Amino acid sequence: MKNFSKILWGLVFVLIGVVIATNSFGLTNIDIFFEGWWTLFIIVPSFISLFDTHEGKMGNLVVFIIGLLLLLAARGVIDFEVIVKMIVPLIFIAIGLSMIFNSTIKSTISKKVKEGKGNGLETIVATFSEQRINKDNEKFKGANLDSVFGNIVLDLRKAKLEDEMVIDASAIFGGAVILVPHDVNIKVKATPIFGGVSNSALNSTESKKTIYIEAFCMFGGIEIK
Repeated sequence: MKNFSKILWGLVFVLIGVVIATNSFGLTNIDIFFEGWWTLFIIVPSFISLFDTHEGKMGNLVVFIIGLLLLLAARGVIDFEVIVKMIVPLIFIAIGLSMIFNSTIKSTISKKVKEGKGNGLETIVATFSEQRINKDNEKFKGANLDSVFGNIVLDLRKAKLEDEMVIDASAIFGGAVILVPHDVNIKVKATPIFGGVSNSALNSTESKKTIYIEAFCMFGGIEIK
């Protein structure tokens, strides 16, 4: 699906190029800057993001719907006041559905993280600041990452890892990057709301070590690589 999203972006650029070329030679007279053309900068990216492999598409779906509504308003089909009244409810609906949906899937990861938190985890907080934590040659059992208007980088590539570790990561208007070694399994439960969780880590099928990550972000991003 990730390659499919790239194909969609490629088709978008090809289509734009074809329209510009045919307009230039007088073969067509397609008005690129039609009424409400600016809404395409909302509609197209959010639509293509629905085809990404990452979890948590609810936010992108809501943004896509809002973009369509703005286009209809710009074209005079519906009133802008209706859009304003609908945006806030749509955001709350997206948050609620994301939480409900994600609470019913990947219960194993949630259970593992909950058990790990019960045993006491290191807490790393970045509020309007940046934290860079390097665990080279240190034992690591798990951590709570809380980024609010800040950024956290947790480097576990040379850490002494347990067979099972848990990370509870939260990024609100902020970001977190988790760097992991190549010889571990990564299990992720993601709840991004108007944000993104990216997992590009290479899972090792032969490794007995597993990191369970529960990631929540709102208007922020969490990267695992």
